[in-house]
Amino acid sequence: MKKFNIRKVLDGLKEVSSSTPSVQVGPQENHLIQETLQSDHFQLCKTVRHGFPYQPSSMAFDPVQKILAIGTQSGALRLFGRPGVECYCQHESGSAVIQLQFLINEGALVSALADDSVHLWNLRQKRPAILHSLKFNRERITFCHLPFQSKWLYIGTERGNIHIVNVESFMLSGYVIMWNKAIELSSKAHPGPVVHISDNPMDEGKLIIGFESGIVVLWDLKSKKADYRYTYDEAIHSVAWHHEGKQFICSHSDGTLTIWNIRGSGKPIQTITPHGKQPKDGKKPEPCKPILKVEYKTTRSGDPFIIFSGGLSYDTVGRRPCLTVMHGKSTAVLEMDYPIVDFLTLCETPYPNDFQEPYAVVVLLEKDLVVIDLAQNGYPIFENPYPLTIHESPVTCCEYFADCPVDLIPALYSVGSRQKRQGYSKKEWPVSGGNWGQGTQSYSEIIITGHADGTVKFWDASAIMLQVLYKLKTAKVFDRNRSKEDKGSTDVSDEDPFAIQIMAWCPESRMLCVAGVSANIIIYRFSKLEVTTEVVQLLEVRMQYELNETESPDGGEQISAHPTPGASPQTSGPPSHPSTSSNNSDGGNMPCLKVRSAPLKQSPGYQVDLVVQLVWVSGEPPQQITSLALNSTYGLMAFGNSNGLAVVDYIQKTVVLNLGTVELYGSNDPYQRQPRSPRKTRQPSGGLCDINEGSATSEDRCKSPTSDHRDNSFSRSRSSSVTSIDKEAREGINSFHFCETFARKGDCTLTPCLYVGTSLGTVLVLSLTLPPAGEQRQLQPVIISPTGMLVRLKGSILRMAFLDSTGSLLTPAYDPWYEPNVTADGEEREKVRKRRPVSVSPSTSQDLSESQYAVVCSEKQAKVISLPSQTCIYEHSITETSFILRADVVQMSQGVCVACFCANGHIMTLSVPGLRPLMDVNYLPLTNMRIARTFCFTNLGQAMYLCSPTEIQRITYSQDTCENLQELLGELFTPVETPEAPNRGFFKGLFGGGAQSLDREELFGELAAGKASRSLAQHIPGPGGIEGMKGAASGVVGDLARARIALDERGQKLGELEERTAAMMASADSFSKHAHEMMLKCKDKKWYQF
Repeated sequence: MKKFNIRKVLDGLKEVSSSTPSVQVGPQENHLIQETLQSDHFQLCKTVRHGFPYQPSSMAFDPVQKILAIGTQSGALRLFGRPGVECYCQHESGSAVIQLQFLINEGALVSALADDSVHLWNLRQKRPAILHSLKFNRERITFCHLPFQSKWLYIGTERGNIHIVNVESFMLSGYVIMWNKAIELSSKAHPGPVVHISDNPMDEGKLIIGFESGIVVLWDLKSKKADYRYTYDEAIHSVAWHHEGKQFICSHSDGTLTIWNIRGSGKPIQTITPHGKQPKDGKKPEPCKPILKVEYKTTRSGDPFIIFSGGLSYDTVGRRPCLTVMHGKSTAVLEMDYPIVDFLTLCETPYPNDFQEPYAVVVLLEKDLVVIDLAQNGYPIFENPYPLTIHESPVTCCEYFADCPVDLIPALYSVGSRQKRQGYSKKEWPVSGGNWGQGTQSYSEIIITGHADGTVKFWDASAIMLQVLYKLKTAKVFDRNRSKEDKGSTDVSDEDPFAIQIMAWCPESRMLCVAGVSANIIIYRFSKLEVTTEVVQLLEVRMQYELNETESPDGGEQISAHPTPGASPQTSGPPSHPSTSSNNSDGGNMPCLKVRSAPLKQSPGYQVDLVVQLVWVSGEPPQQITSLALNSTYGLMAFGNSNGLAVVDYIQKTVVLNLGTVELYGSNDPYQRQPRSPRKTRQPSGGLCDINEGSATSEDRCKSPTSDHRDNSFSRSRSSSVTSIDKEAREGINSFHFCETFARKGDCTLTPCLYVGTSLGTVLVLSLTLPPAGEQRQLQPVIISPTGMLVRLKGSILRMAFLDSTGSLLTPAYDPWYEPNVTADGEEREKVRKRRPVSVSPSTSQDLSESQYAVVCSEKQAKVISLPSQTCIYEHSITETSFILRADVVQMSQGVCVACFCANGHIMTLSVPGLRPLMDVNYLPLTNMRIARTFCFTNLGQAMYLCSPTEIQRITYSQDTCENLQELLGELFTPVETPEAPNRGFFKGLFGGGAQSLDREELFGELAAGKASRSLAQHIPGPGGIEGMKGAASGVVGDLARARIALDERGQKLGELEERTAAMMASADSFSKHAHEMMLKCKDKKWYQF
């Protein structure tokens, strides 16, 4: 009969009623470890966002500051300076950014959004902020133009009108150009939205306005009327001036370019269809696709450049998007990998009335940023120094390591630098503005990303920068072409058979282990030498544990009784054959991918040591791998799936253990599992979802795997008491931890162990008996014996770690890295490979003083177990209503803590061993599959996740890092002299014809133009800080800044007044409280009792 345990009931009640740690009854005085971490050591803040801006929509460049800005469809703003200087800001509304305009060399930027708002950003502070916003109520914004060194911003609308905004005060001028006044009787119909506005480079008083229908108007600002109108019967997409202001060019929807003289007749002086086939009979060439944008740039020494996007003929089906560069008689068509969002020509001068001298073109594509060198023959591209290739293939998993060995980044960089492509431009990257932060960081950080095409990328993430170090292609190990007999395996994952699912990496020994979506595992060693592998070593493993009627429910008894599986590694089915082909008579025994049989040339870097493959068993595909661990000292790699686990000795290249989860329990299985007959239906294991777009279909595909691994945590029901027998019989393996600890209750010596965490919340212990190092290690078998269950938690086990008797984190043993391809004599090699003694607390004393603590965290709770007595001394219910997606035991500079990321968006930290809550922040209101799969914590308070398919967001939960962040961040604005204006020349000065200036203040100011209609737009002051105000107090934004500072000072005084009022109210409040207490005291007393 089962014993009734009142304590568990009480604990359960306590957990429900409060989330404070319920400390278990036990010998507490032994566990008085001084905890050094306090709540004030924690603070959560975003540090930096890396990667390509997701779904970009617009772009701008400051030619003097040399800063590039990119806006996105979700209202994000990314600013790029020299390599290593980048910044991310966000418009609160989340509307798409339709246009960006720099106030050149002023440290300010204007953004126009799809919700018809215009914002002024101050870039003179490390974290840019909005100074002003203007929201249009009645009209939709379609185009903006801010002339160089002007404070008046022209805003064109869908109705065809143009409004003028003062960028200092962000107030509308009363001067409006109405569409009907602009076109008058030249057209019977409405001319459509404004698609272009720009002033004549030589005469600021003349404005060219392009309407979508094909009408262009040259407007005289002073006389408030149109000088000329130019009509063409095709819709206009863009307009560009020749720098002398006598000609302009238009691009049209039929793939033509028209060039017009400003004083010309009603016809263009030239019409070109660059990609149209010219008919012989002099007819119009056949129409082409629209030319979406054109730029017209002049050079002193030769022909002008006409650069445009689009315009290809309709019969070029399947042709990639192109940028065309026409220079003199040559026309270069540059093919792009993705559709073009926008492009900008970078010129030597910021002045529109000087020879432009273009030197590069920045092309913003949907998923890439390309910069073309115009000065070199063949127009080569510049090598992009920003980390914009995170999404080259969709990211499927990530790992993050802080405080790595110092020689690791140089080692990875030296092998990675040989992978660089050739043929780039020889010039320096042209976006070179800003300055790096002054702060330094004492430790190095590495991020590893696994991708859908089987690549693994290593990134240097130190000091809030990101740079790719090395790229490993795991698919090289397999044959690409699939034979007909392999057709069945397409169930597993059609799209990305090589996708990386889990990675395990030991930074000290540099051993790497990756598990793929097709139930394969590859073990890599790091080498600085090239090597050719004749035959790739392969182990095939059958993992299928169906409980048939003949087996007893606890059929694992014999296994623990005979813990010598070294001889026959397989406990079910025939022993595996370490062969490259499955020649079993059972037709089902085949792997999902075929390992290549040809010799494999392996470059310096990561080289294949062993491939492990799960094979199909009786017509059923192998279940996906859900957990993976590796230890370089023991020479073992463990992996598990929803059926069970296997341990591979990668030194001897053998399977040491292959068990169903049920068999690990031995006779004390907590579940009464019913015998089950094999399933008749095949269940494919589902792939990792393709996170290209985040469409509904890919989200659904994420939920398809039947295996119980973490990726599906959103779809499966989270009740911790799983009732279905099927679920119980399929207890999956979720986590591993190799350690040197006490294998059994009451042990007094430390032995190497493997801790196993299951999807039903059980922690099981396997004791490892390893042969002595040296030659014996190559020959004698490793013996593994299950020693039973340690503890049970609610929800599946996510993380396990060990502390010594002082509460310090015990790191698993490791071997230092050695060069595997050196053919030195055996003795020397063994000297290099001597096993590092494991640092453990002294446990030689025979009395059973508790000398280790196991920290175990599941999806619902955390427990601390004292070893070797195996008593639970602390437990804490982390969440009742949600579940944890990621938990890590991390080393902070002040001590150790458990960091958790919850499905409801909360980030929490707990102290160890006491499990006191130290921080709980509701960080992300919405979490999705991508965030769930890529979220990682690492040491020293760092964490990261993929916030979009193309971007990594890094955050910190350390107070120290938050305080030092300002120093680490780069400066976007640097004081630079504006270049001198072009010389007018003697004759032009004498006879006129130079650039005509215009006093816009006189025209647009309130005195001349009056006030604008109040209902047209509302002004919203921005939250830009005082720091920014002082920075912007010089330059165009000066007046505004000074006014804002005065306002702020007034606000501060008002704030002080408010504080005083609040203090007075507080004291009045406390007085009334005291009076009330007195009254209550005295209420029942008679007058004579006082």
